[in-house]
Amino acid sequence: MHTSHRFGPAPDRARPAVNLATWREAIAAAVVPLEIREKPGVPFQGHLRHTAFDGVGLFELATTAHTVRRTPELISREDSRFYKLSLQLSGHAVLEQDGRRAVLGPGDLAIYDTHRPYSLHFPESSRTMVMVIPQEPVDLTPEQISRVTATCFFREHGFGRLINPFFVELCNSIEQLPDAYGSRLVHSALDLMVTMLAHELDAHREGPSSPTRGLEREVREYILDHLADDTLTPASIAAAHFVSVRYLYTIFSEESQTISAWIRARRLEHIRRDLLDPVYAQRPVSWVAGRWGLHDAAHFSRVFRAEYGESPSAYRRQRLRHDALAPAS
Repeated sequence: MHTSHRFGPAPDRARPAVNLATWREAIAAAVVPLEIREKPGVPFQGHLRHTAFDGVGLFELATTAHTVRRTPELISREDSRFYKLSLQLSGHAVLEQDGRRAVLGPGDLAIYDTHRPYSLHFPESSRTMVMVIPQEPVDLTPEQISRVTATCFFREHGFGRLINPFFVELCNSIEQLPDAYGSRLVHSALDLMVTMLAHELDAHREGPSSPTRGLEREVREYILDHLADDTLTPASIAAAHFVSVRYLYTIFSEESQTISAWIRARRLEHIRRDLLDPVYAQRPVSWVAGRWGLHDAAHFSRVFRAEYGESPSAYRRQRLRHDALAPAS
């Protein structure tokens, strides 16, 4: 693999750089509203490259020095929750959220949550990749994510040595891929991200609540490993972990979803991904649903329509037609 282009200054752009006012409008329209200020004495200039796959946005930002803040006033309870995975490609950045501060250098990764205030300071010209991820496909809860926001995953240490280079190459080449395969690659990236975050959660789990948190992690991992089992129920999960069903419910009591709803949501998300996966394009919808433990076709169709607003067959047909008609990048 050639790596000479991984880090360094932003590549030349055919389009001219935009000023601060235009940049604010573009970012607000593409992601969320932000308070953006240029460094005194340094007129702002920025280049933005953007693509999206299956609801996940991928941005490459090349900018002069500036500061970004997501203030409480800009956050509404009705806003959709997004997570941002930030990869520093050149220059440095300082991310602050949830009482933590991460200093990012080239090749370093960090995650933050648009539903809570944060700030980003870029003291010099820099190039950054930002992946904007809806909450739904992430197999971690908002509370779990809140324990690893503004944590630096260094490119030279731990999981960063394995995972960060993947995100660098993703940024460099994602626009060259057809939509269907780009979507598959992005979801692989999400799986890697969750693995990295889960490892960090395990490494820093402490305090009097740690036994419950440890059981919570084990239960969620067990569910994800057994989604294809149509006999998976709260009772079977409780029995597998030698706890009562009532105690199992207490683990999920602080979440917005019950354990049954969480299982259903995870199954539907995996089914939705597979319906758009070119590897399974010739498989019947019923086979895809059965692969994740939903064998009752009528029940599956009802819950899928309730979640996504259309039947699974129509959802697959419309998305695949869109991919076929989409112009090449």
